[in-house]
Amino acid sequence: MSQNQALIFELSQPGRVAYALPECDVPEVNLSEMIPSSFLRTEPAALPEVYEVDVIRHYTALSRRNFGIDNGFYPLGSCTMKYNPKINEDVARFAGFAKIHPYQPEASIQGALGLMYTLQQDIAALTGMDQVTLQPAAGAHGEWTGLMMIRAYHESRGEVRTKVIVPDTSHGTNPASATVAGFETITIPSNARGHVDLEALRSVVGQDTAALMLTNPNTLGLFEEQIVEIARIVHEAGGLLYYDGANSNAIMGITRPGDMGFDVVHLNLHKTMSTPHGGGGPGAGPVGVKAILTPFLPKPIVAKREDGSYYLDDNIPQSIGRVKAYYGNFGILVRAYTYIRTYGPEGLRQVSEYAVLNANYMMHRLAPYYEISYPGVCKHEFVMSGKSFKQYGIRTLDIAKRLLDFGYHPPTIYFPLNVEECIMIEPTETESKETLDAFIDTMILIAEEAATNPELLLNAPYDTVVRRLDETQAARKPVLNCSCG
Repeated sequence: MSQNQALIFELSQPGRVAYALPECDVPEVNLSEMIPSSFLRTEPAALPEVYEVDVIRHYTALSRRNFGIDNGFYPLGSCTMKYNPKINEDVARFAGFAKIHPYQPEASIQGALGLMYTLQQDIAALTGMDQVTLQPAAGAHGEWTGLMMIRAYHESRGEVRTKVIVPDTSHGTNPASATVAGFETITIPSNARGHVDLEALRSVVGQDTAALMLTNPNTLGLFEEQIVEIARIVHEAGGLLYYDGANSNAIMGITRPGDMGFDVVHLNLHKTMSTPHGGGGPGAGPVGVKAILTPFLPKPIVAKREDGSYYLDDNIPQSIGRVKAYYGNFGILVRAYTYIRTYGPEGLRQVSEYAVLNANYMMHRLAPYYEISYPGVCKHEFVMSGKSFKQYGIRTLDIAKRLLDFGYHPPTIYFPLNVEECIMIEPTETESKETLDAFIDTMILIAEEAATNPELLLNAPYDTVVRRLDETQAARKPVLNCSCG
């Protein structure tokens, strides 16, 4: 291991200094009067002592190990890893957006409030909803928020509804969100075409049905053609329809969840509106609702007075309460707003059209080499199976590991669970035909290697920082220091 790859602590030598803090410019205080003595240090922290150049080289070396959308093609199915336009970053750094505080007087942040108000209106228009909250910090957080509003709605009517129906093609967060919201999850199977089985749905709906959570197109990349009938079945039972907006990149500007019969929807702004995926950092999962659910929206929402000024409306007596500190992750909202304004209505429709075109092109070219689980027209993503390679002792995992040697992040594997040896690919609209062809050619080459030289795949990857790990041990007993590299 080179020195600049070692941990900073291993480079530490007494007396080395990388950075000097400026003199304190606030009055000194007696910490013992503010913090219990049991929480105060009795001696300085054992921090590493290194030169500035060592710190820079260490973190630069680590950054080069990361794979991101700016590095290369990222065909991670269901995650919509599209390019993040740099104009979004430029606008988010405008001083009027980046250097404000949420507790400033409303009169001093009218531009920010106006942006949030307009974004609420835009998302409502795109999804066919009546009102939107921008508070949720992620898609799953939006799911929980929507489910809590559904729960409040039923309780306001004096009804006790305890069950949420989830198809087996749903996103994994759906049943988790329903459980956290206090519901029991009922899973229903897909039919042979990969769509919701209507008879299975009819058999489980009833007076205890709170909602159906559905992604359309679903996680197989297929549009639920009978969505109007699905909505009718659930509504006639007194339940509501929740739209998981994770796959909105396939329908944006073409059709709307509200027109399909959905009552509440969340959007993953990192998937649909090109905001960063964060890596554990800030995200956004705005939730839109039909009028029946607006009394239960988290508060506050941004509203507009007759004189054209904007304000934070806390007057929502039946609100489920605040679900996020302040008013949402504002910097992410600015990026999404910029994306929408850059494309406009016609451009957003083209985004969806190109996403669908790219997915169908890839599926058609790969069909002779991999089993296409549900042939026909897909939407923004498609599902293949690697089970035909089992005859050579090869699993989908081996194909994914081999892809790493060609500089690609593998697609999603083993999800959804109802496809054996699943490979789920989503190219997005932002990739060129040349990029798609290069990836397709690599997948074809790997298919040929599996048949002629399976050992090559079984021992891959060869060119990564670490070779193939014992995944069970890596999960149960991870090694988190430099000895792993």
